[in-house]
Amino acid sequence: MDDGIALGRALRSARTCLGLTQRDLAELAGVSERTVRSLETATGNPSVGALMSVANAVGLHLELR
Repeated sequence: MDDGIALGRALRSARTCLGLTQRDLAELAGVSERTVRSLETATGNPSVGALMSVANAVGLHLELR
């Protein structure tokens, strides 16, 4: 499975489990709602910083391999 798609699914799952909208998560992470949407759908080209902010906001920790 593509890593971007898997990451997007994990972000969406964590966000919905927390009862957050994309807008809520964007505000918590300090990014735009469009950035959250692009991460969840594995589209666009969000920065690594944006990815880390969104992941941290929902309690996900990224592991390098």
